[in-house]
Amino acid sequence: MLRGRSVINAIRKLQAFTLSSDTTQHVDTTYMEIPVYDVEKPQTLEKRKARLHYQSRKRGMLENDLLLSTFAKKHLDGFTENQTMMYDRLINSPSNDWDIFYWIIEKKPTPKEFDNEVMDLLKKHAKNENRNALSQPPLY
Repeated sequence: MLRGRSVINAIRKLQAFTLSSDTTQHVDTTYMEIPVYDVEKPQTLEKRKARLHYQSRKRGMLENDLLLSTFAKKHLDGFTENQTMMYDRLINSPSNDWDIFYWIIEKKPTPKEFDNEVMDLLKKHAKNENRNALSQPPLY
């Protein structure tokens, strides 16, 4: 039995060694930043909305994936150019997904620059007053 435990311990040590790397070993993963996207980059409204549909679904944080993808599916296609820019700034300007999530569920106050009609719609969407089961829409 001792031999079996020694083998298991050796395997665990090997797995821990191969899963760590010098570049990520000392990274604080409790606060990961969202890559910066230039929202002012000129795009047609159609291309901007297509990108936002994708970005809304692929956040990296499941809670926001669900909230933002279902919100975008429901509202984004009907947005004006101004509303689309508000939404683009909202999901691409903050440096952390948790900030967006806490603003939407009203756990933290929304900063003035993001406190607008789109955020109001998002907060209402998150409340899910009709208690509809939400699931991410397909990407196609």
